Amino acid sequence: MRLPPTYSDEGLLAAIEARRRQPALGVLVLSQYVETAYAGELIGGDTAGIGYLLKERVGDVRGFLDALRTVAAGGTVLDRQVVTELLAPGGGANEALSRLTVRERDVLALMAEGRSNTAIAESLVVTPGAVEKHITSIFAKLDLPACHDDHRRVLAVLAYLRVVRKPDRADRPE
Repeated sequence: MRLPPTYSDEGLLAAIEARRRQPALGVLVLSQYVETAYAGELIGGDTAGIGYLLKERVGDVRGFLDALRTVAAGGTVLDRQVVTELLAPGGGANEALSRLTVRERDVLALMAEGRSNTAIAESLVVTPGAVEKHITSIFAKLDLPACHDDHRRVLAVLAYLRVVRKPDRADRPE
């Protein structure tokens, strides 16, 4: 992202300009930093073919190639930290999601990936009980009371996806 001559934001600005000129162009940004203002502009309203990954987390070659394929196929791939910073207060998130703590946003991001409570606990190195407490808090902050007609977990993920669109499993190439 940081390219000559100033080594500031030239790479991301070039990606934004390339998408402006060619809206169907897939762009996968690899960066050491999360630049929320530019990430929000890059992602914008059309999230098809967009990716923003942090270099420090792209050690898994298979995962990186999957991300490239997803973006090339028109999907969206966002590093969890990018999502967390975009959802932080002042990061451009909608009001309800901006009330979540960083850990709650991490849990919600993993829920949106289809992870079970046990898998979320393993990923975040916490107990399943802690995950359940975070999910209960997410439901309360998103004003999702328990009722027989709605599935709160799905509604929470839908609220999340309205802000940051993630590809569903059908969008991922095999």
